[in-house]
Amino acid sequence: TRFFCARCCSFGPEMPAVQLLLLACLVWDVGARTARLRKANDQSGRCHYTFSVASPNESSCPEQSQAMSVIHNLQRDSSTQRLDLEATKARLSSLESLLHQLTLDQAARPQETQEGLQKELGTLRRERDQLETQIRELETAYSNLLRDKSVLEEEKKRLRQENENLARRLESSSQEVARLRRGQCPQTRDTARAVPPGSREVSTWNLDTLAFQELKSELTEVPVSRILKESPSGYLRSGEGDTGCGELVWVGEPLTLRTAETITGKYGVWMRDPKPTYPYTQETTWRIDTVGTDVRQVFEYDLISQFMQGYPSKVHILPRPLESTGAVVYSGSLYFQGAESRTVIRYELNTETVKAEKEIPGAGYHGQFPYSWGGYTDIDLAVDEAGLWVIYSTDEAKGAIVLSKLNPENLELEQTWETNIRKQSVANAFIICGTLYTVSSYSSADATVNFAYDTGTGISKTLTIPFKNRYKYSSMIDYNPLEKKLFAWDNLNMVTYDIKLSKM
Repeated sequence: TRFFCARCCSFGPEMPAVQLLLLACLVWDVGARTARLRKANDQSGRCHYTFSVASPNESSCPEQSQAMSVIHNLQRDSSTQRLDLEATKARLSSLESLLHQLTLDQAARPQETQEGLQKELGTLRRERDQLETQIRELETAYSNLLRDKSVLEEEKKRLRQENENLARRLESSSQEVARLRRGQCPQTRDTARAVPPGSREVSTWNLDTLAFQELKSELTEVPVSRILKESPSGYLRSGEGDTGCGELVWVGEPLTLRTAETITGKYGVWMRDPKPTYPYTQETTWRIDTVGTDVRQVFEYDLISQFMQGYPSKVHILPRPLESTGAVVYSGSLYFQGAESRTVIRYELNTETVKAEKEIPGAGYHGQFPYSWGGYTDIDLAVDEAGLWVIYSTDEAKGAIVLSKLNPENLELEQTWETNIRKQSVANAFIICGTLYTVSSYSSADATVNFAYDTGTGISKTLTIPFKNRYKYSSMIDYNPLEKKLFAWDNLNMVTYDIKLSKM
């Protein structure tokens, strides 16, 4: 150290530089014990200052070779330190890059986290909607079950009542049989009533010789001309045989066969053909939902079971819309009133073609003379043992019911009767054996068959035969002469009524 300082501290005459070097050497060799400053001229007479400091560690100055070794060691240490410095700089650069990446990740992470949360929130919302839908479906199913249970309980109650009625009827029949066997046959006709010309009184039965004839009777072909003859009114009355005609004396409880699925079936018309033609049978049933402004669909059911289950075998689309609930099927054709017209149309079901059209002279239509419940029921078609009829009213009749017998082929009017029954005062009407019957109310649970008009005599009379509107909105009532039943449409429900007729 002394050698190094001695060489480094020999300078020229500039005093400030000497002072600085002196200070540097003092600082460099803080641990030196002594320091000497010598001044002398060189050979050229130039002044030199020499500053010497004793080494605190070395007892003597090393040789030149040793000094070179020290210098090499210092250079090697310097290179090593430089390499370490470069490695440190590289590591520092890597750390800075990593720190930058971490900074970017920290900036991007909230967005990714938000997107993940949004996805999870969307999934939870979908699951909530699915659960709410399932809850609504379960509530609907539960409500349907409760409604079905109520319907079944009502049906059970109705069946119990019918069972009781049947038991009472059976008891009454048993009593009637007992009276007949004792020879006490009750009078079914008013003896004071005049006997029609050409008729003869029926002789008293000899019950002892009958031998339960109702159980032993045999089928025998008899020409129609021998048992039937046509009356002046156009319907068939009994001659020597029995056509089953008579006056209506009783209407039973309604039997529900089918309920419409939608509000379009609030009111409508359903029927079977009392005179079926191939390919139709007595079971073939037709149904029309008449709620709407363009009613054209006619549902056809081959079997009664299909009708009750709601599976149509065919759907007819009429060439023009119909109006009201007054349509009927007779001898293979559908007869109906064209919408907003007084025209009656015959539509052949098998060929799906219109065979005849006829305007009913002066008939009110589209709300001029409907039944009391409305529904544009101005023109009402009907069928009985004699054939096809039309019930309507005119301005000339001042709203009273007019009844006409129609030719089923060409719809020509064969005969017409004007009654004294105001059409808008009754809920509906039907015809049995040439007699027009009306119903007092379409909504009262306990209505009545309140009027009868006999086309044979031209006489009307009041009646009080109980008639049940179970569902309190009867929009259609028709008679089927083949089944001897009333068909009705009561507030979405298609029902039938058993009836009893007195003997003619």
